Amino acid sequence: MYTCRWWTEKTVAIVTGANKGIGFAIVEKLAELGLMVVLTCRNEIKGIEAVLCLAKRGLTVEFCKLDVTSHESISKFACWLNGRFGVLDILVNNAGVSFNEIDSNNVEKAELVIRTNFYGQKMLIQELLPMFRRSAATKSRILNISSQLGLQNKVSNPALKNLQKEEEISEEKIDYMLNKFVEDVKKGTWKEAGWPMIWTDYSVSKHAVNAYSRLLSKQQKGLNLSINCFCPGFTKTAMTGGMGTHTAQEAAEVAVRVILLPPEKLPTGKFFKWLSPSLFSML
Repeated sequence: MYTCRWWTEKTVAIVTGANKGIGFAIVEKLAELGLMVVLTCRNEIKGIEAVLCLAKRGLTVEFCKLDVTSHESISKFACWLNGRFGVLDILVNNAGVSFNEIDSNNVEKAELVIRTNFYGQKMLIQELLPMFRRSAATKSRILNISSQLGLQNKVSNPALKNLQKEEEISEEKIDYMLNKFVEDVKKGTWKEAGWPMIWTDYSVSKHAVNAYSRLLSKQQKGLNLSINCFCPGFTKTAMTGGMGTHTAQEAAEVAVRVILLPPEKLPTGKFFKWLSPSLFSML
């Protein structure tokens, strides 16, 4: 399955929101393959319990507390990481929230969803960018766990439609879109404003993740840093209430194959689907 073992035990991989679900399964798989993995989550007790669970299976994983919604927490994590390893090779942005049931669409916590799912990822990436190894021989990688809900083109909101145009992407326009969405939520006009109608706040946050990933991949072109997105599909996790077509372990298996693609085959600015790492589209 892994025809090119380009990594070593000194290859540093960070996975956020990894005390359970897909994040935990990704950590487990990477550790099995011999990478130096750092498991992070905001709850220290749950994080330590997750690491001890892996230790019982003979897997050595490090833990550091990280709340991606907190500037202070991100700064402390970056300081710890720099002191512990000095560099990193892989960042898997898995931390995310949704407060909807499968058949519901509640936007009461839209600001928290946006802050966690998008701005949390963005803040962490910006803080860690100077630390990536950026070796031409191996290439550093960022994989943002996203969703096909963030690729919907059947939307009529002008701010959201602008982000789907290659020439329109900028950090300012992503911020404008998100601010407009939160404004519409507060005014109670979001339904008629043309926003996605399925898991609306979550979908909007993933639209932002996909757009920013596309923008960042352009900014980092030629600098030995690949930025891609991965949709794990309808996975049986706490977020889906245990419903789904496949397990977190099955989703993680495909995610790890994307993460560990050989340097010469590693694209950037792509959106991978859970079925196969060979199935990707433009972001």
